[in-house]
Amino acid sequence: MRARRVDNETMYDQLRTDITSGRLPAGTPVREVAVAERFGVSRTPVREVLRRLQHDRLLESRDRGLHVRAPDPEEVVQVYDARILLEAEAAEQAARTCGKSDLARLEGLLARDRGLTGPDDATRAHTNIEFHEAMWQATNNPVLVDLLHRLTIHLVRTPRSTLSAPGRWEESLDEHGRLVEAIGEGDSEEAGRITRDHMRKARDLRLSMLRQEMISSS
Repeated sequence: MRARRVDNETMYDQLRTDITSGRLPAGTPVREVAVAERFGVSRTPVREVLRRLQHDRLLESRDRGLHVRAPDPEEVVQVYDARILLEAEAAEQAARTCGKSDLARLEGLLARDRGLTGPDDATRAHTNIEFHEAMWQATNNPVLVDLLHRLTIHLVRTPRSTLSAPGRWEESLDEHGRLVEAIGEGDSEEAGRITRDHMRKARDLRLSMLRQEMISSS
């Protein structure tokens, strides 16, 4: 039975999710023919989608074909350093501009996450980014939101989330709680400080995990 045809945006979203979730690990070949057969389309739209994924630095050309690109530790540091600055700015702006509905959404997401019992790694990663996206939206700054979305693509390309580290999930929820309090109180300075510390811890954990993966694969 032929695969159901999909549009370019759907195909792009599904392939990007496969890569960023770790379903397609680093080094996996991505062939035009196989993708075309999977989505029931010709190779022409597939080429366009694969070019977008290359532009996003999720795919690279080597060994006579495209492969899922492995995260580079130096690049991870650069992306995290940029995100630390932008996340802190978003937190500060959210504290200044957050409306009642935005604050209620943040409080609701935090309560949901605190109520989870033994969530798996994928659930932790999903709920975490959902919380951060809600904070970005509270800035009412679409340019800042777009930049943060683009950076985040580069930070979720390994099967394990930093939230899988022992004690990090609980620690992260505590930090989210203090961030929501600061935003609710309109304390932009405190919101920015909490967020910078939060993202620096995530950066350091990610680098440690990458080093361990490189050692184990060598």
